[in-house]
Amino acid sequence: MTINLMDIVGRISYKCDILFRVIDIKEENGQKIAVLYGEDFRLIADAPYEDLLVIDQTKRMQLTREFRSLEEQSYRLFQQDIDLLQQKQEYATTDGYTKKVNYFQMPGRVLHIDGDPTYLKKCLSLYERIGIPVTGIHCNEKEMPQKIGQLLEYYRPDILVITGHDAYSKSKGSITDINAYRHSKYFVQTVTEARKKIPNLDHLVIFAGACQSHFESLIHAGANFASSPTRVNIHALDPVYIVAKISFTPFMERINVWDVLRNTLTGEKGLGGVETRGILRTGMPYTAENQE
Repeated sequence: MTINLMDIVGRISYKCDILFRVIDIKEENGQKIAVLYGEDFRLIADAPYEDLLVIDQTKRMQLTREFRSLEEQSYRLFQQDIDLLQQKQEYATTDGYTKKVNYFQMPGRVLHIDGDPTYLKKCLSLYERIGIPVTGIHCNEKEMPQKIGQLLEYYRPDILVITGHDAYSKSKGSITDINAYRHSKYFVQTVTEARKKIPNLDHLVIFAGACQSHFESLIHAGANFASSPTRVNIHALDPVYIVAKISFTPFMERINVWDVLRNTLTGEKGLGGVETRGILRTGMPYTAENQE
């Protein structure tokens, strides 16, 4: 069976448990090796050419339906949280519904930097559906540390997302060795550069990491939230749910970490963080212009 770039494949040795896109095919020591990007998980992997199986349309549709069902469930739970936050805010703003107040809200602005243009597109669609003001930038993981300073100065976001693909390789070192990870060191460098610009964790909220990323290094570098505490794979959309919760929480409230993680698709095994202040600000009076 011939396998081409951008084919959707599974790894036979892993019983085709994850769908991948073939993004490169190379020769190493006389063996053909494919470089794979996860379709729904932020995972990058190398695999022998002969270990790959092209996934037929029927199987792809079956797996896709399962993931979309999980995504919709997560979205519904998240939307319930947002509705509750908005009701609480309306109650406080109107003094227990006793006053008619013409107010507006300003959720936190997000700058999302992603190493995968396909995932970035999926995330931007979800931001739009939720109602989060966002700018999305596709950037290779290795180039992020050099570009982050200029991007922060230009866009001045409230929330920064630094993500893409990552993977831990046992053959390259122990789980504590950041050099054993595909892109973790670049994510850490990017967070470090961002914190040189804006040191305060409440003035710029940062999510950083991808599948199996070195969680501890990212948190110590200054990320508010990061992946992956137990080095598991995270879903492509998980960063959106985390920052959206922060974006819609009033700035006078602090967010319990579990409240942020509980409606993600991966949960606390793949995501973690520190207590963080919300971003949402309420103002008045409402006009059409201040909602643009």
